[in-house]
Amino acid sequence: MKLRIFQVDAFSSKTLEGNPAAVCPLESWLPDEMLKAIAAENNLAETAYFVGQGGRYQLRWFTPQVEVDLCGHATLATSWVLFNELSVPEDLLQFDTRGGELRVRRAGERLAMDFPGTMPRPCTPPPALLPALGIVRAEVLEARDYVVVVDSEAEIARLAPDFAALRECTKFGVSVTARGEAFDFVSRWFGPKVGVDEDIVTGAAHAWLAPYWASRLGKPILTAQQGGVRKGQVGCEVVGDRVIISGHAATYMAGEIYV
Repeated sequence: MKLRIFQVDAFSSKTLEGNPAAVCPLESWLPDEMLKAIAAENNLAETAYFVGQGGRYQLRWFTPQVEVDLCGHATLATSWVLFNELSVPEDLLQFDTRGGELRVRRAGERLAMDFPGTMPRPCTPPPALLPALGIVRAEVLEARDYVVVVDSEAEIARLAPDFAALRECTKFGVSVTARGEAFDFVSRWFGPKVGVDEDIVTGAAHAWLAPYWASRLGKPILTAQQGGVRKGQVGCEVVGDRVIISGHAATYMAGEIYV
């Protein structure tokens, strides 16, 4: 069987930056084991699969190890493929996912994703969490992931987590974030528990990072940057209980796979 596949660098206006995701359009769903095997073969943070037409699609995401409920950068990549590689005429895409309905629209040169927002709540973290990150002291909150708030952008740049230790003390992933210098906030995201030691740009994480920073900075529209050596840029707007997450994308590769 032959399938089309695209690799898209999300949250960047050019290739070799931002966060790469694989996107596979399907006419109908393949067995889950095959979807997992293709994602493992791709060995990217996320592989997205979609089925549908006419602006409404079923969308699923897989890391090299597990299926996930919500993924921002692979949703952006999927929307880029639909708009720019498959030339769908609609200006609004609607996705049915395990995490609920997501909507993506054209916004000039960017794509804007409408996600449910979550305000992180205070929590008592596992005792091993901060030592695994190499952090002595920080505020720790919780949404889907742990959110660790540190004092400076420089501290984030220096992070060198113990991934084996981090795998044992997280339920899913962890964002480490700080107020930025050129951006309103910056972050890095680590998820060895789900097979992704570090994700370059985690769109879904901004569904709780943006409400936190909007409240702290007193402004609903924010600029963000995520990543270590390789980075991507994210626009955020908090609108009630929703977060509009926007960014650019660029096609790196298009081809066929044989399974």
